[in-house]
Amino acid sequence: MMLKTLARVPPPSLLVHGWSGSSAVNNTSSARGGACVGARSLSATWTLCAKAREVQQRRALSEKKLTRYFVDYRRVKLVAGAGGKGVCSFHSEPRKEWGGPDGGNGGDGGNIIIKANHLVKSLAQVAPFYKGEDGQAGGSKNCYGRNGGATYISVPIGTVVKEEGKTVLDLSQNTQEYLAVFGGSGGKGNRFYLSNENRAPTTATPGLQGQERVLQLELRTMAHAGLVGFPNAGKSSLLRAISNAKPAVAAYPFTTLNPHVGIVKYRDHEQVAVADIPGIIRGAHLNRGLGVSFLRHIERCRFLLFVLDMSAPEPWTQLQHLRYELDQYEPSLSKRPHVIVANKMDLPAARANLGTLKSQVAQRVIPVSALNGQNTEELILHLRELYDGYLQREGDGTATRW
Repeated sequence: MMLKTLARVPPPSLLVHGWSGSSAVNNTSSARGGACVGARSLSATWTLCAKAREVQQRRALSEKKLTRYFVDYRRVKLVAGAGGKGVCSFHSEPRKEWGGPDGGNGGDGGNIIIKANHLVKSLAQVAPFYKGEDGQAGGSKNCYGRNGGATYISVPIGTVVKEEGKTVLDLSQNTQEYLAVFGGSGGKGNRFYLSNENRAPTTATPGLQGQERVLQLELRTMAHAGLVGFPNAGKSSLLRAISNAKPAVAAYPFTTLNPHVGIVKYRDHEQVAVADIPGIIRGAHLNRGLGVSFLRHIERCRFLLFVLDMSAPEPWTQLQHLRYELDQYEPSLSKRPHVIVANKMDLPAARANLGTLKSQVAQRVIPVSALNGQNTEELILHLRELYDGYLQREGDGTATRW
């Protein structure tokens, strides 16, 4: 009776896929096996009618979310592995009554090594505490304990290792390693103390504890040029215009919350790295605003690009404040090779301020517009001149390394 009802009123899915009522009746008039075939067909049709799943595309992370993954400072406590203890044991074997001592030494504790890796871009994966692997205890029959394996901490290139505020090492090359803490030595078994005077020593020493240190890891962006300017001066837009970087751009201050590095490529396959340093405000050397946490990124730049907002009432005062903040953080930091970039020249107020700016400063001023790409070619060419000049001084041995 149920099959006949199904035959009179076929489901909509059967009609959509070409099923008719007569075919359903034929299935009902057949044997029991035929009814099972109809049931299988019915379940298959419902699968065909199921809604196709949409492929979920991965959305790009916003600037606010990216800041959670970018960490440029870590304070880590390192404790190396302890050595394994030695064993007091005597050889026991039939028909060998005086076998003598056979206690083995313990294994050494594992070291902790900090290693630079070009694939790591942030200190976010660095934990605040590391404990090295302990060495195993010795055994009887003169068996030595296994040494503890080394623990590696991968950090980005350009990480500075400090201890109590003093620089210990600068990891500036890929695969460069620094042995931070040494593992403890393994203890000695009683076999070690065997001598002609003492043929049955019972002395066994425990392993030594590993070395402990508290280090500060600071990441300084390694770039040839650094864009320095007040918030909303157009640094991110300028980096977009001259390089392949895609930092966030918006019409409010502090759009950039972490440094971005873009690569400017030339026809001779030379590449110049340009870093967008987050906006500096007055009193940044006193840890105001983003503070000194991002001022230290400027230390690694070979030359600087002072980006000024020409639409401001007196843009030349911005240059004075920027130089003051840099010199207060580190003396003579603003005296490095630099160029003044007069940005936002597409605005009417900027054209009137350009002549006054050139009369106020003695350095070269390059007027550009990051919005429409006006005169960015001159900036790119001058950037190459600064880069070639640094390479020439480096070849002569007169270049200053930061």
